[in-house]
Amino acid sequence: MSRRPLAQRLESLALAGVTSLPKARGRRPALPASAAAVAAAPPDRDAALAVLQKEVAGCQRCPELAAGRTQTVFGVGPLNPRLCFFGEAPGADEDASGVPFVGRAGELLTRIIEACALSREDVFILNVLKCRPPGNRRPEPAEVANCRPFFERQFELLQPEFICCLGSTAAQALLETTASIGSLRRQWFDYRGSRVICTYHPSYLLRNPAAKRDVWEDMKRLLAAMGLDVPR
Repeated sequence: MSRRPLAQRLESLALAGVTSLPKARGRRPALPASAAAVAAAPPDRDAALAVLQKEVAGCQRCPELAAGRTQTVFGVGPLNPRLCFFGEAPGADEDASGVPFVGRAGELLTRIIEACALSREDVFILNVLKCRPPGNRRPEPAEVANCRPFFERQFELLQPEFICCLGSTAAQALLETTASIGSLRRQWFDYRGSRVICTYHPSYLLRNPAAKRDVWEDMKRLLAAMGLDVPR
């Protein structure tokens, strides 16, 4: 990119409120062959997502996770969402149902979404990992790397205007940073044209209810950026 278009791009990001950019990306695991073929074909979002979901369902890249799962958890929501919520990994309830955020943390996320005068049907919800880690432990770096082609392809197909990262695992994976969730809050990032905001994971709120006030401040910032009224 020449200097002038680059300068114009940086200026537009600054006007949009983006204060930081993710660091340069290293080499990635290749997409499975059929998903890669879809990536090169004329875009048919519904069909491409269906192919990708099939690839996810058959994935064996993480032997421990593949052996222990009931099913993969791809994500749910409209195919043209303005907003995606991006979490960490499925838990026991999600592993059983195949739907993200349906346990206690999911119920809290639903209340947060509804407090914003939205519904779950208005947003797309997905996780970094598509399989439940044993004992709901945090995802390991190799597992995040193995799932990266899947969630990156999802975002490429969905093309959300906004992404809300829930917790440090999601924020660090998407932005490829080691910064804490506390330091990532209260600022905007850019991910391939999507505006990204970071906040605490609902599971953290279950253990630390006082942090709900912080999350609400983040949601108000998000709603303002989306041009939506902030409910009283």
